[in-house]
Amino acid sequence: MEDREQRARRGADEPLVALLPWGFAIEDFLDPNGLTIDTFCESFRGSWMFSYADALRTVGVETLFVCFSRTLKGVTRRSHVPTGAGILFLPLPRAYRSVMGVARDPYGRTVRQMFGRKALPVAPLLAPAKELLPYLSTPVRLLARELRREGVASVLCQEYEFPRFDVCVLSKPVHGFRVFGVYQGGDYRRWRLERLVRPRAIRGCDGLIVGPSAEAERVARVYGPAATKVARILNPVDVEVFRPIDRRAARERLRLSPTARIAVWHGRVQLPKKGLDVLLKAWAELGREHGTAESVLLLVGGGEDAGRVEAEIRRCGFDNVVFVNRMIHDPHELRTYLGAADVYVIPSRHEGFAVAPIEAMACGLPVVASDAGGMIDIVGSGAEGAGIVVRREDPVALAAALHELLADVARSESLGAIARRRAVDEFSLEVAGAALRSFLLADGR
Repeated sequence: MEDREQRARRGADEPLVALLPWGFAIEDFLDPNGLTIDTFCESFRGSWMFSYADALRTVGVETLFVCFSRTLKGVTRRSHVPTGAGILFLPLPRAYRSVMGVARDPYGRTVRQMFGRKALPVAPLLAPAKELLPYLSTPVRLLARELRREGVASVLCQEYEFPRFDVCVLSKPVHGFRVFGVYQGGDYRRWRLERLVRPRAIRGCDGLIVGPSAEAERVARVYGPAATKVARILNPVDVEVFRPIDRRAARERLRLSPTARIAVWHGRVQLPKKGLDVLLKAWAELGREHGTAESVLLLVGGGEDAGRVEAEIRRCGFDNVVFVNRMIHDPHELRTYLGAADVYVIPSRHEGFAVAPIEAMACGLPVVASDAGGMIDIVGSGAEGAGIVVRREDPVALAAALHELLADVARSESLGAIARRRAVDEFSLEVAGAALRSFLLADGR
């Protein structure tokens, strides 16, 4: 990562936005997904925040990812190679690490979940620690010092329904930065202390970025329409990278049937959240009702539940389900998988504002989606709809929608053209970048 002198030489007129991802320690995300700090810095792209960095760069704004580590003992500066953005790793505070030395799960909702069954006899004594622990995870003074050294203009916290957002907002007298929150799926509270602190943080922040209309309505209902400024900014994708390609050539490269109708899903393999069990039930239903001899279900991704998915595929005896069990970080390789398909399917039970279906739409694929959060805002409806949205956890409805688009080539191609147009008009880097700059840098720098 470039140092401050290099940044100064590059030009002080390029503002810098600090983006703080969700979670207490970056390892809480890396470890379950088989990633290391090195792979995160050198090749990982599977997150909305990297698209934010790309979008902001189109309008002359640089991004600094600020991550908190339980393994790194000192301030560490790196670069995120795919985007060119800087990464600042800060060690978690000593008080937090001391408590975590005896805790089992920092995200536990109860004393038992956080400290284990052995803690139950002294649960009343540990209850205050459970509530305070999330608010001890942010080294406020160290964070303020390093952000000043970097020349940060604004701070953007992933998930305003999370304690780090509260700490960053309520410590503004210490650091003096403008603080914003962005919604990516966190719409619930885990700790009682949040009930007291969160409304003050919402009122005291400089703004919230919200994509889904339902979430914007929830914020207004829970916190009041005048609680803070809300901007409807949609997650972007690079529509020059994610674009339609030659389908036959893509299939040849991947050794997929040139004549089959292919439905594709990609993402992190989390069985309950992503609804992959529902998708496999729908695929079985589709086979029973209509036959799938000429169809293929292509699953692309890795994660903690990959073994369960493989076991379910074997149990069902599917011979037309292809599971590529790995996270693909290279967007061009991912585009090949998407470009080989005819229809995109996303059966999630819970989403914030998913990037995966937008990538598929940019590649010209129609979408079959559950009605998880934000999905109707992405796919659209009526004449401008790019696919079919069905009730979540309904494999029969999902199977019917898949059959409709897999069986009707003309309709799926028509919806695919709408999908591409929506992606370019509403989700491009340039559109999002302009909106983000205007909102996060209201002084117009």
